[in-house]
Amino acid sequence: MATDQARSDADEADTYDRLERRVERISNVGNAAGILQWDQEVVMPDEGTPARAQQLSTLSSISHELLTADETGDLLDELEEGELADDQAAVVRELRRQYDRETSVPQELVEEISATASNAHPKWKRAKEEDDFERFAPTLEKLVELRREYAEQIDPDAEPYAVLFSEYEPYIDLETAERVLERLREELVPLIDAIQESDADLETDAFAGEFEDDDQEALARDVLDSLGYDWDRGRLDTAPHPFSSGTQFDARVTTRFEEDDLLGSITSTIHEFGHANYTLGLPDDGYGTPLGEARDLSVHESQSRLWENHVGRSRPFWEHFLPIARERFPELADVSPEAAYEAANQVYDDNLIRVEADELTYHLHIVIRFEIERALINGELEVSEVPEVWNDKYEAYLGVRPETDAEGCLQDIHWSHGDFGYFPTYSLGSVLAAQLYAAAADDLGEFDAQIREGEFDELNGWLRENVHRHGKRYVTPDLIERATGEGLTADHFLEYVTSKYGDLYDLEDY
Repeated sequence: MATDQARSDADEADTYDRLERRVERISNVGNAAGILQWDQEVVMPDEGTPARAQQLSTLSSISHELLTADETGDLLDELEEGELADDQAAVVRELRRQYDRETSVPQELVEEISATASNAHPKWKRAKEEDDFERFAPTLEKLVELRREYAEQIDPDAEPYAVLFSEYEPYIDLETAERVLERLREELVPLIDAIQESDADLETDAFAGEFEDDDQEALARDVLDSLGYDWDRGRLDTAPHPFSSGTQFDARVTTRFEEDDLLGSITSTIHEFGHANYTLGLPDDGYGTPLGEARDLSVHESQSRLWENHVGRSRPFWEHFLPIARERFPELADVSPEAAYEAANQVYDDNLIRVEADELTYHLHIVIRFEIERALINGELEVSEVPEVWNDKYEAYLGVRPETDAEGCLQDIHWSHGDFGYFPTYSLGSVLAAQLYAAAADDLGEFDAQIREGEFDELNGWLRENVHRHGKRYVTPDLIERATGEGLTADHFLEYVTSKYGDLYDLEDY
């Protein structure tokens, strides 16, 4: 009997090894596509799109074929009948979710979505540059149609938008996301109103002036150096819409520079550092499997928002970093750390651009996108109506109306990628960032003194231990519970912003 058991264990181990090899091939195909996508957005010649679309479509097809092959299903079925170690069970769980989803979708549709999205990027870029929504509208209509069809194939009985949202956040349901967004809208609007009525006189022009791109890039590198970015596994480039991508061996950062917005380039760089830092914290030995991959977008966004807001917009950070900035820009000699802090935390509801929004009104930008894309995907809104509805919502929620589509509905890159359902994860990530930062401070004590000295190892070590190293070992609610001792809650975020901004703007009721 012992021999039979040993033989059974060996067979099961061999089955798992075969599955793991297949998972690694799928992962490597996806990572190769990621490099091509990075190249397209950063350095590819403008006329390279036709070939790049075919390349990405082919890689998407190969990945789909590997994932949906009968062998994958047979291996999963066999392993789910046996006894698995915890790590193995996590890999099987994640691949099963992907397998069930992808086997519902015809390969031809997968290829068409990939090719359409690749061709959409330059059309969106040109439309934005020329402030011409009509140039992009037919492509957007096609992407909406394809993503509706995609959702229909996966679950014809579910709300289409909920199906797409679950692609980016599979373990937090749409109802939870909606509740968080509604609570943010309900509690932030009166706080923003109180700020607008405040007589506080913040130093909002601390970074006024014109700053050369080359000098800004040097300062962006200083920021990354200060935070501990691993240049041996990363690089810095520019892109129209900043992003980070890669693996734990190659996690790249992009940012953007505008000559009259030095502060924006700093916060954008810190934000993307947070993403790359998470990626670099994933375990090397998990590469190629879910154990070495980030736990979906809400957790990913929590890392960027934690570093951007809880660190990069704090008083101690500017006490640390302003002397470094002065070395690059002597014209900042008369700027005090307090003035820099106030400028970094100015609340202004007349801003039209999401990526330039302050920490509070940012979430109203997200609510607007959430409502519009949900209506689009669910068939309640036509693409031709998007500019007008977008402008109406900005006027209603923020009291400002875009004069151009370039600063309105064409400002974000996401829809050109076919990424519908992505936006709520930004607010979920901000909420989780506050929750994680509070838990880290509870465990280790406040970080102000360390940040003031430019020492980030202890905070980063806590994140490595409680978030990064786990990859996708745990589903999102379990990861949050293990790290913070409670389920996802907006309480910590709302406590953080009411305290911070109540102090900044001398609000008696906060």
